[in-house]
Amino acid sequence: MLGVMASERYGTAAEIGAFVCYLAGPHADYITGSGRNIDGGFTA
Repeated sequence: MLGVMASERYGTAAEIGAFVCYLAGPHADYITGSGRNIDGGFTA
């Protein structure tokens, strides 16, 4: 699985948490009804 991912590593809990915090914060207030993949580039 790692061989087909752009980053060739799994994300850490801290990286996923940082993204969740970003989405919950004021800088993401214009993002609505959108899906985001946190998959290391697997679906790119």
